[in-house]
Amino acid sequence: MIEALFGSKTRVKLLHLFLNNPDKSFYVREITRTIEEQINSVRRELSNMLKVGLISSKESDNKLYYMAEKKYKYFNELRSIFDDNFEHNSSHFIEKVSSRQNVKQPIANRSNLAILTKMNGLKLVILSGSFVENPKSEIDVFIVGNPVKSKIENAFLEIEKLEKREIAYTVMPYDEFYYRLSIRDRFITDILDGDREIILDKENLFK
Repeated sequence: MIEALFGSKTRVKLLHLFLNNPDKSFYVREITRTIEEQINSVRRELSNMLKVGLISSKESDNKLYYMAEKKYKYFNELRSIFDDNFEHNSSHFIEKVSSRQNVKQPIANRSNLAILTKMNGLKLVILSGSFVENPKSEIDVFIVGNPVKSKIENAFLEIEKLEKREIAYTVMPYDEFYYRLSIRDRFITDILDGDREIILDKENLFK
């Protein structure tokens, strides 16, 4: 469930509201009626979303209005999750999930991934999924950082040639990873709590 992924039912409802109405502003009472959640819960999540820059606020007619912040760094990425009609064309968040046909054998040669440990812009690289036989994760390689899109794509084309199979990978910007880690995002915890192997950790996050 998407509520588990983002850690809070109220947060999910707020994201749906703002991201599907990016040109509209709402005041607190209006929000609570619209999403049918308790005002304290709504205020708490609004405060959190303001802090990370997901939304902005303005005062008008003695009321405080909230609206989606279109300049937020990952606005398009989040819309791609919460708006079914939004085209998935983000240049920052790259996700590729393979159509594997019961391929579960672990990788035999870690040197096939050496190219990733030498690439600029990567902070963290974790092996998961079929590489370590983690059934909870559909991702084989989880990457945190801001690599050049063309370089990461070419790197995985080379890795897939060496592995002779398709590899499912995700690249996530560091700021987004840190936020999703802090809210115990289900996608992140499925990778970190299951079998995994860290092959690069420049920030010593898991030292």
